[in-house]
Amino acid sequence: MLQNMRKASQHWLGKIILTVVFTFLIAGVAIFGVEEFFRAGSSTSVATVGRAQISAETVRSAYQSQLQRYQSQTRRTLTPDQARALGIDRQVLAQLVSEASLDQQTAALGLSIPDAAVLRAIQEEKSFQGADGKFDPALFYQTLQRAGINEATFVREQRSVAARLQLAEAVAADLHVPEALREAVHRYTTERRSVALMMLPPSVAGEIPAPSEDAVKAYYEDNKFAFRAPEARAVTLLVLDPQAMAKPEAVTAEDIAKRYDSEKARYGTPERRTIQQIVYPDQAAAEAARTAIEAGDKPFEAAAAETGADAKNLSLGTLSKAELFDPAVADAAFALPLNTVSAPVKGRFGTVLLRVTAIEPGTVKPLAEVSADIAKTIALERANSGIDAAHDAIEDQRANSKPLADIAKERDLPLQTIPAVTAQGLDPAGRTVEGIPDRDTTLTALFRAEMGGDNEPLRTKTGGYIWYDVTGVDRAHDKPLDEVRDEVVARWRAAEVQSRLLAKAKALSARLDQGETVEAVAAEAGLTVQSLTDLARNQAQGDLTAEVVNRVFATAVDKSASAEAGESRALFKVTAATMPAFVPGSPEDEAIGKRFQPTIADDVLGQYIGDVQTSVGVTINQAAFRRAIGGGEY
Repeated sequence: MLQNMRKASQHWLGKIILTVVFTFLIAGVAIFGVEEFFRAGSSTSVATVGRAQISAETVRSAYQSQLQRYQSQTRRTLTPDQARALGIDRQVLAQLVSEASLDQQTAALGLSIPDAAVLRAIQEEKSFQGADGKFDPALFYQTLQRAGINEATFVREQRSVAARLQLAEAVAADLHVPEALREAVHRYTTERRSVALMMLPPSVAGEIPAPSEDAVKAYYEDNKFAFRAPEARAVTLLVLDPQAMAKPEAVTAEDIAKRYDSEKARYGTPERRTIQQIVYPDQAAAEAARTAIEAGDKPFEAAAAETGADAKNLSLGTLSKAELFDPAVADAAFALPLNTVSAPVKGRFGTVLLRVTAIEPGTVKPLAEVSADIAKTIALERANSGIDAAHDAIEDQRANSKPLADIAKERDLPLQTIPAVTAQGLDPAGRTVEGIPDRDTTLTALFRAEMGGDNEPLRTKTGGYIWYDVTGVDRAHDKPLDEVRDEVVARWRAAEVQSRLLAKAKALSARLDQGETVEAVAAEAGLTVQSLTDLARNQAQGDLTAEVVNRVFATAVDKSASAEAGESRALFKVTAATMPAFVPGSPEDEAIGKRFQPTIADDVLGQYIGDVQTSVGVTINQAAFRRAIGGGEY
């Protein structure tokens, strides 16, 4: 169990236990119903799970942590409305409810993890081990400090996680995938089919006369949705970007020279040395070997051979000082003259003798060559340091109802005016509107905003801000026929071609199903026959897309059918269907079992947690929940 606890993120059951509490909201709503699961209570706690209370602070902290993880993974900033639309707040609450339910169940069953077991598991955690593979207390405390967790809280949580995992193993560790399911999967994945194929190109449809005005109008009326103009908005964007704010020309030569002198190593290549090393068990053995080498009694390689080292493996490589992991070895190696043996060096992995066999001198670019880059770096640092002050000043101006255009002119900032843009970032002609910063996040915000509304600025990926105003809204509407007549005629013609191809394919398919040979039907129709074999579900082959291939698998053997294939139509007859025999216990069968075992375990654990929640009782204080995560309607 401890091994599983330590490797939970790799073990399939551990993955389930770690993810099921994040995704159990759906099951919770299904079991309790929306109103029951989120009914308000009189308690100031956000949720009551049996005898346990989930506080607003616990929910708030978990919500912020989950929100930060999501934003870090997707590299986009979420507004509160976007976070709610994604269900992040409810996922967090479901996680906390599920954890509280499992904790009460482990307590009721008397499951407990002894201190020694928790301590051993923490010490075996790779994240808390140093370079020597041993538990490093300093690293442990540093990690907890960075995460903002004290030791007692961490140990308590690890004890709870271990108990939950122990309970999950008891519920789902010995589940088996039924043979009927394994055989069905085997049949689905291994079946292969062969077809005789005829492609009907658009030319088979013959000459399509121009449509009458009534036909054009009828097609337009029946397919108005295809000619609908999406909503477009006129917007103004004010971008506060560190890159744009940076003024390299304002950086003085004195500042550039100071930065160059303090960071010369950045503007060139460091010295690199080819280093050999012999490892000894102690200081005395290393000193004796060094004395013999310096006296000329034995070469460096012979001394290495006496320790059992292979002469081919003596070299650490050609490295810079920073690339050497062991500081003691690095200092000694880069202080050695060429082809000189060092005094014994006590490194992290033993006492060693070193020899430098080659030196590549370091190089530094002259100041004149890098001064422009240094100026840009300093200017960007200054811009970043002043970004928050600029943000606050602009917010003050916005609070005084100053237009974005005036702010941009006063502060010499870029103002972007877009006459019309859709939610997909296109103009009314369907062309991409260029230059929208943080495109996905900004477009989403633009189409959630109200015209004339007071909008919060967006934080950009580069650390800047975007203020935006919606100055006009052109609602989605049907384009008039006169505006889209050419497109309507083209679509009508394409539909007419497909209709004729379908009728032709049906007639030929009927002849095939009545027993005529593929060759005879194809010859009379002037078509070419292709033989395709080894077709697999969901995989395109030749002229057949994956969708057409799946249509083949929906057709009985010795029967024919057709499917649209771009501008053409594919007419085929299924000539054969084969599959290898299902052998229970074969490697293939075992692979299917391993693939579906986590899914079955996930279902069983979901049902179990649902039963536990029903047993202990769950109530949610909706108002407290809304306050904890920052408002909003549910």
